[in-house]
Amino acid sequence: MVHIKRMNESFFAKILKDLNVVGELIRARQEEKQGLLDEFEGECKRFFFGKISEKTLASSVKKTNKELARLDKEIRLNMSRSRNAENRVAKLVSEQAPVGYRATISGISGGDKNKKTAKKAKRPASKKK
Repeated sequence: MVHIKRMNESFFAKILKDLNVVGELIRARQEEKQGLLDEFEGECKRFFFGKISEKTLASSVKKTNKELARLDKEIRLNMSRSRNAENRVAKLVSEQAPVGYRATISGISGGDKNKKTAKKAKRPASKKK
C-alpha cells in the first residue's frame, strides 16, 4: 500500500501561533515607543514655554533614551524570533514536496522505491613516486 507523507499539522499550528504572538509583541512595543516619543515631545513643549526647568528636561532625556533603547532591543529580539519561526515553517513546508506516482494497469508506479540516485564518480588513486 502506498502512503504519502503528511504534514505535522499540530507543529505547524504551534509555529503559526508563535508567529502571531511575536507579531503582536512587536506591534505593542512599537505603540509603546510611539507613546513614549509623544510624551517626550510634550515635555519639550513644556520646557519651551517655561513650565519645567532644563535640569528636569535633561533628566527626562536620559530616562527617555534608556527606555527607547530597551524597546528597540525588544523589537529586534522579537524580529529575530519571527525569522526563526519563519525558517521552521519554510523547512516544514519544503519537506512536503510531492512524490511522483502514476497509476497504471498493473498498479501504482513511482515513489521512493523507484528513485534512482546518481553514482559518485571514483577518482583513480594518485601515483606515488
